Amino acid sequence: MSEVLHVKGRVLVGPDDVCDELWVIDGRISHDRPAGARDVRTVEGWALPGLVDAHCHVGLDQHGAVPEDVAEKQALTERDAGALLLRDAGSPSDTRWIDDRRDLPKVIRAGRHIARTRRYIRNYAWEIEPDELVAYVAREARRGDGWVKLVGDWIDRGLGDLAACWPREAAEAAIGEAHRLGARVTAHCFSEDSLQDLVEAGIDCVEHATGLTEELIPLFAARGVAIVPTLVNIATFPRLADGGEARFPRWAAHMRRLHERRYDTVRNAYDAGVPVYVGTDAGGSLPHGLVAAEVAELVTAGIPPVQALSAAAWAARDWLGRPGLDEGAAADLVVYEQDPRADVRVLAAPLRVVLNGRVVG
Repeated sequence: MSEVLHVKGRVLVGPDDVCDELWVIDGRISHDRPAGARDVRTVEGWALPGLVDAHCHVGLDQHGAVPEDVAEKQALTERDAGALLLRDAGSPSDTRWIDDRRDLPKVIRAGRHIARTRRYIRNYAWEIEPDELVAYVAREARRGDGWVKLVGDWIDRGLGDLAACWPREAAEAAIGEAHRLGARVTAHCFSEDSLQDLVEAGIDCVEHATGLTEELIPLFAARGVAIVPTLVNIATFPRLADGGEARFPRWAAHMRRLHERRYDTVRNAYDAGVPVYVGTDAGGSLPHGLVAAEVAELVTAGIPPVQALSAAAWAARDWLGRPGLDEGAAADLVVYEQDPRADVRVLAAPLRVVLNGRVVG
């Protein structure tokens, strides 16, 4: 038997499911003490499953794809922050090599963004027209890990404001094709206009979702459409508006309104039963390692601390179909000095990070 890791103190198997200890044997979790264990290393504190950043971009920066050494640094930054499961919500880079690295977080990929021609950030997306959408969605569904990422809206320079990118019929056909291939679909959406068509077309998730209104929230709740608000990214809207106001004053005013009501939007969605998960949008203009800050932002918005924590831990892992601190699961966990359910700010200072059974931080 190889070295055994003994995690003791308070182990948060679930929000209300607490045990005193667990064991890590050959990189796997056991809730039973192994017989005859030698070379036991002990870690003490409050343990919970490795955190989830459900919207980040490994292999991407503000200019497009990055070299592997830069992507490695991005992944290591996430790991050291306790984010051990990443949903990569769009990247032009091939990051499959990460899967062979047991010292890097596990990545669930959504392939490359799919955007309307000249309606997204340069060098990020496949830029296509609606008659090509089904084919490109099928392509990315096969390349990804069960997710596809659309750009649902972006600034229309002719209008000078945010506008939906896809006709309802094209979105419905594309989402149907993704589902046929076993993939879920999410979309970048800032504005109000794109949301109803995408939800009624069968989309599974919306990123940012700043355009949610009192009329749209019940539709999201009834369809079970999740949102990943990325509030640490929405905090940049005033700066973006300032930069674009001279050319696009209507867009700038719209971005400021979305920013001003951001906390009310998220709280109202949560109160209505819309599933809310933690994501940071790191890797574009934002640095990696912001998962703790995003959990704190959800609490500021009015989500109860335990539920905000769950949105980055137990509930998030269930949603993405990955195990937590289950018997036999890969030992991916983070240990803190204090109970993060009592104060989510504890998440900003992991005491120990354990990945695939190894203490890596």
